[in-house]
Amino acid sequence: MVDSLYPYITPFKHGFLNVDTLHRIYWEQSGNPNGIPVIFLHGGPGGGTNPTHRRYFDPQHYLIILFDQRGSGKSTPYAETKNNTTWDLVDDIEKLRLYLGVKKWVIYGGSWGVTLAIAYGETYPNNCLGFVLRSIFLGRRQELDWFLDGVQNIFPEASDRLRNFLPRSERKNLLANFYKRLMDPNNAIHLPAAQAWNNYEAECSTLIPKKPNKSGYSSLALARIEVHYFINEMFLKDQQLFDRLHLVKKLPAIIIQGRYDIICPFRTAFELASNWPNAILKTVAESGHSASEAGIQINVIEAMNTMRQTIPQKIKNVSF
Repeated sequence: MVDSLYPYITPFKHGFLNVDTLHRIYWEQSGNPNGIPVIFLHGGPGGGTNPTHRRYFDPQHYLIILFDQRGSGKSTPYAETKNNTTWDLVDDIEKLRLYLGVKKWVIYGGSWGVTLAIAYGETYPNNCLGFVLRSIFLGRRQELDWFLDGVQNIFPEASDRLRNFLPRSERKNLLANFYKRLMDPNNAIHLPAAQAWNNYEAECSTLIPKKPNKSGYSSLALARIEVHYFINEMFLKDQQLFDRLHLVKKLPAIIIQGRYDIICPFRTAFELASNWPNAILKTVAESGHSASEAGIQINVIEAMNTMRQTIPQKIKNVSF
């Protein structure tokens, strides 16, 4: 695959921010210290950031801000679900903005990061310059149901592997029984469950399916925190983000969606774009859900370049 991303860069500043008496989040800054600030909201929940995530943004033009959400990546405590809700994360983003002295920023989110981006934007619209949103997930009941049940229409093998991980007696309540295992403190119980859950998602995330992970390694944070959010319905009322979309509709947004995204079907992106007057929908042919796919990467880079050209025309006299 052709690498279309910007070259690897290292942060010029990084650290930790205590966001409550339990959680400490990792943050970093790279790119141009005087550039347009952009905050990267990773997927999952629980996915964490990695050095590749800096490469979606032109380092000459953007001040690139990454952070690991509660319990994810380098943030501590690792894989912690206590005090870990959508609204805790929204507050963390705002605390980080104030801590870093950023007046306004572009919000980038992918998958779960889209849900978080819109939740933050609707809470703090005056702090947002615009949105670039990839692989749209809005945390609605119908989207959770699709992930757990609808995907089997396209990937029945992966769905069967997920269900067959559990004893037959536990398969009727998939989510609750995975949650019970993932929350168990015993490594011998929670790590195999995490691998089964993460393999399911990975297999269904690309247009060309990936083979199941046989290495034995799996991210506990991704599986445990994701299922914690799922079982709590993402800590959102159904349609909550749609009902409050008027709060951000005047801001520019670029929506990037793989036509064959099975994790987050195209219809959600279409509905979001149809209800956001200043949104542009970019449909990526021959792509699924994953940000690692070439078509998604190219469109994200193009969207970020479009956004940096749009912002100075839309918003005057902004001191970043």
